[in-house]
Amino acid sequence: MGSQPELLSAGDVAGGGLQKETNWWGAFVIGLAGTILVTGIAPIMVNAFGAAAIPQMAVITLSGYLLCLLLAELSAMMPDRTGGSPTYAMVAYQDRSKALAGHVNGATCWAYWLGWFPVAPLNMILASFYLSDRFGWGPISTVTPISTPIAVTTILIAVVGILCLFIPAYLGIRLGAAFATVLGLLSMIPLTFLALGAVLRPDIADWAQLKGFPQVDGSSFFSDFDGHGWFAIYTAFAFLLTWNVIAMEAAACYIGECKNPERDAKIAMNLEGAYGAFIYIMIPLSMVVILGREQLAAIGFDPKTVFVTFAGELFGGSAGSFLNWAVAIMLIVALMLSALNAIMGCARGLHQMAIDGQFPRIFARVNKHGVPSVAMGFNVAASILVVFMGGAVQIYLFSNVGYLASFLPVLLGYYLLRQRHPEFPRPVRLPAYFRYIALAMFGFYLFIWAVGGPLYASLPLDTDFDPATDNGDGKIYWILGLVTLLSYIPFYLYRRYVEDPRHPDEPVEGLSDVELAEVIRDK
Repeated sequence: MGSQPELLSAGDVAGGGLQKETNWWGAFVIGLAGTILVTGIAPIMVNAFGAAAIPQMAVITLSGYLLCLLLAELSAMMPDRTGGSPTYAMVAYQDRSKALAGHVNGATCWAYWLGWFPVAPLNMILASFYLSDRFGWGPISTVTPISTPIAVTTILIAVVGILCLFIPAYLGIRLGAAFATVLGLLSMIPLTFLALGAVLRPDIADWAQLKGFPQVDGSSFFSDFDGHGWFAIYTAFAFLLTWNVIAMEAAACYIGECKNPERDAKIAMNLEGAYGAFIYIMIPLSMVVILGREQLAAIGFDPKTVFVTFAGELFGGSAGSFLNWAVAIMLIVALMLSALNAIMGCARGLHQMAIDGQFPRIFARVNKHGVPSVAMGFNVAASILVVFMGGAVQIYLFSNVGYLASFLPVLLGYYLLRQRHPEFPRPVRLPAYFRYIALAMFGFYLFIWAVGGPLYASLPLDTDFDPATDNGDGKIYWILGLVTLLSYIPFYLYRRYVEDPRHPDEPVEGLSDVELAEVIRDK
């Protein structure tokens, strides 16, 4: 990076100092954690909206693919940065103010952390449902910590699962990538076959189900839904969708640990975006044309039931018991992979924040395996707390307050970099018009966050995945998300006014020897 313009010098945009022990495959396979979130969102959408879900999912998913392309360029420009999307934002604002750039970096990384770490508790809650169903484990008792009841059995399974996944995360990126490869293949191979269901079984596929993309009750795409206007309800559900279908960008979290990031960024992000778009569009499409509107309306919102019914239609219902086990195992494995990434990925962002000066120094520490163990441990503790929120849609709402917001400075930053600094070296260079695509995506995501989020928070929530019935407690989780987002401030103030005066000339732990020398030299 020393040959780049001064704005991108190591002293200003420090690397994460993590070991470079993986390649595009490692980044891709761990990043599949975002694609695997289809297991939760596809059943909700097709059962709520029928064929009308497909255009909604396609639009948001394709924006996620575009996001992956933008991140491929940014990650190749700053190959030593670790933590993915949010860590690239600050460079676009440095020529205005280094202080502003620092605040952008800290706030964006913290928002991204809020967006990703709840994936672990959410997925372990879902996994506990499948395990309890298969093994007949009944609830010991039920508690209601906030407003959503949760079985003590679910809490115990989820907590144990989170602690177990911390082990491969702690032991380094190579083991984490190897573990993710096994989990990824076990889950994505069957999911790919399910996505191709409409093509593989033309004898039972009813493509007429897609005509006009009607809602599940047979009304038109532009009909009201449950007393809400179509535009308002689609805007609200766009907030739900963005938590899921753009999460394939998670592969960018590991570009800083790739041996050849300039090459690996392009391969990993393109492949992740394309495969994610395929899965997120084809899974609901195949569900609709294979099951049909009437059967979808009768199934209910439980993801396992939807997938078992869907697989039964594709492969024959006579093997019902086998399919129940096979689908449950596939979903549990998929959820484990996604939870593993949630522990690992956004911890890289906390690590990078500490190195950049916006978060307590202890989060910069890496263990002997070259990974940010303190940051990952922090994720585990926070994940265990979020288990007590109890429900999937509640966690979606809480978490996306941060997740979607984290992309706003990045998208605007991409536009500013291409507009003001076209001369910066870019090993991956998109066409110039992509700066306007980034600007349009900024406006689109801002609208979904500012308008769709409050709209979705005002909808009734259901712990059984039915978005149309329950006690309407969404505002509690929206407010909790905002409070958590603002909780970055005391962490920053502690670093700025307590730690920095105590260590005025001491480099932050976690930097490589070369970066330490550069920091000392710059001081």
